[in-house]
Amino acid sequence: MIINYELLSALAAMILAQVIKLILDYFLDGKINLGLLMSTGGMPSSHTALTAALSTAIGINYGFASPFFSISIVLTLIVAHDAAGVRWQAGKHASEINKIREDLTKLVQAISTNEPPLKNRKELKELLGHRPLEVILGGITGVIVAIIISTIFVF
Repeated sequence: MIINYELLSALAAMILAQVIKLILDYFLDGKINLGLLMSTGGMPSSHTALTAALSTAIGINYGFASPFFSISIVLTLIVAHDAAGVRWQAGKHASEINKIREDLTKLVQAISTNEPPLKNRKELKELLGHRPLEVILGGITGVIVAIIISTIFVF
């Protein structure tokens, strides 16, 4: 039987991270939000879990001194930096833009009796990135999943 251990580890870590988000949100809000299974942002980072699991699995299978691991860990670091840096800031910008649009809508309503032009526009998604802790826990999730799967599928 041929099993792509690296891919299995990566996908399992990503799915587990998304399910953890759903469970944590349920305990915080008291309701199930299935939309979280396909969303970005939140605790833990599923993208970091995916790439950390891939890197760990490659390291276990090919060695931590292999060029495959080197390439994979560099990509993992890029994903983690993007999640905690660029996407986090993009989410903050979206939040501020949404506030400005709300203020403009109120201003237009106060000035005229016509329907405001911004009323029917969809708000920008604000939960795009992660806090550093969310990225770290995503990485830890990925490493743990890859190690567990490596013990199940002995090479």
